[in-house]
Amino acid sequence: MSGSNIPARSIGEPTFGVPVGSMFADSLPGIETQAKLPALTEDTTAGIDQPSSEALVQIRHQRIRTLANYWHGRWDNAIPETLIRAGVSQRLYAVAEALPARWGLAVFDAWRPLALQSELYDAAYADPTTEADFMAPASTDPATAPPHLTGGAVDLTLTFDGTPLAPGCDFDDTTKMAYADSIEHQDGPDREVRRYLHWSMRAQGFVVFKFEWWHFEFGTRRWAAITDRTPIYGGTAPALR
Repeated sequence: MSGSNIPARSIGEPTFGVPVGSMFADSLPGIETQAKLPALTEDTTAGIDQPSSEALVQIRHQRIRTLANYWHGRWDNAIPETLIRAGVSQRLYAVAEALPARWGLAVFDAWRPLALQSELYDAAYADPTTEADFMAPASTDPATAPPHLTGGAVDLTLTFDGTPLAPGCDFDDTTKMAYADSIEHQDGPDREVRRYLHWSMRAQGFVVFKFEWWHFEFGTRRWAAITDRTPIYGGTAPALR
């Protein structure tokens, strides 16, 4: 690893993002200047005693692309479907529907099997340049399930005319450029894209992971700690077919 992206394990064609500056020289069509990000906190101390049994569903919406990055990257334990809790999907759809014309969302990853979490964690930290706290370990304790195992976490970006955007850095960058507020001091469309994504998701109750601009959560332990609420979702798996 070079500290840029977690590499594909074998031949595949995962979709990342197009640099924002290559599409927009200045303002973003249909989007007003956004307020700066709030002070971001990082607290996952909340436990969970009675997790919801709400089902996982596939993300399906005309304004949301599902990219299945790890599947197309041929990771051993990746799945082709893009799954999320049913209640979270409705909030995500509301985000997409509130976006201006020509804008949409692209989801890199959502629910993630524990085995894939372990695979990604080992790959990320095999590189000594990977920032601490970039990725949660693959805990088997139901009370401390990693966010993606709960179905309440989603990795995503904005799209313009269907093209996923990479504001400041790409998905799974493992350096400090990935921090949600890492380009707050820089004027320009990259910062506006990050801000617009943040406030669009926040309007539907999501919280951002301080260390990854693309990672948002609802109903998880992190969400509960940041919003001073009770966690909703623990670890889960798709229903047997």
